[in-house]
Amino acid sequence: MAISTGLLSVADLTSLEIQHLIESAAFLKRGRKANALLKGKTIALLFEKPSLRTRASFEVAMWQLGGHAIYLSPAEVGLGKRESISDVARTLSRFVNGIVARTFAHETVELLAKYGTVPVINGLSDYEHPCQALGDLLTIVEKKGDLKGLRLAYVGDGNNVARSLVLAAAAVGMDFSIASPPGYELDKSALRRAKKLASQSGAKIAMMSEPRHAVDNADVLYTDVWTSMGQEAESRIRRRAFTSYQVDAALLSRAREGALFMHPLPAHHGEEIAKGLLDHPQSVVFDQAENRLHIQKAILVRALGGKPV
Repeated sequence: MAISTGLLSVADLTSLEIQHLIESAAFLKRGRKANALLKGKTIALLFEKPSLRTRASFEVAMWQLGGHAIYLSPAEVGLGKRESISDVARTLSRFVNGIVARTFAHETVELLAKYGTVPVINGLSDYEHPCQALGDLLTIVEKKGDLKGLRLAYVGDGNNVARSLVLAAAAVGMDFSIASPPGYELDKSALRRAKKLASQSGAKIAMMSEPRHAVDNADVLYTDVWTSMGQEAESRIRRRAFTSYQVDAALLSRAREGALFMHPLPAHHGEEIAKGLLDHPQSVVFDQAENRLHIQKAILVRALGGKPV
């Protein structure tokens, strides 16, 4: 599926499309020719999960582009319970120009795209978080100037963020190493897709269990929560499994000089990161958060048929 008809996975994009999105986002971030690109367009924010960054950034993005966003909460829609996913998709397609879905199951996003007749953008699912990964690439480009040949080290759960990151890194030629406890590694399907992309871009992908080995010589150190939304029942087990996977200043010091520290937020201080790490001089976490807005403007312009930038 091309981005002109939605974005469900980073794997929907070619390396050139990713590069164009980053360039477009940087252009829009400078405030150039943005306020009428999506004039008269409306998106539905169809959310099953609570949200700070995803909701706020998409609403502000549409406003800055001259369009509108309608937020639809779980209580209002009852997706798949009060009303079938297929019926919701077909109904919303008569009202809006696009759907941004933040769901528990990735299958829900796929069904919305299957039955809807407007572009569907994955605002987060249990399998991928493409908008986050693309915004992260924008942040890295801003700080490092390029992507190809850099090394991104990820410490923690092989979750939705990790999947989108490995696909994005592999597509643009950025090396990716991930350290996870046994049983929490990247799944074989995501790894297989990433290695296929890496074979074309020249990127190297490595999986291991020791965080120090993953971080050595890294240009970017990335981590995420140990327990994602929907996994609360596993939190005690996960805290035990991930005890030695906390990122602190000592681990960051093993990376290359000037390495970036990244986290998609929300952060659990004292768990996956040491207290105070978000304020470390090498932290670009809040730059990441801001860049969600700008990359999503670029995604929306492409998806909803706005004038090219």
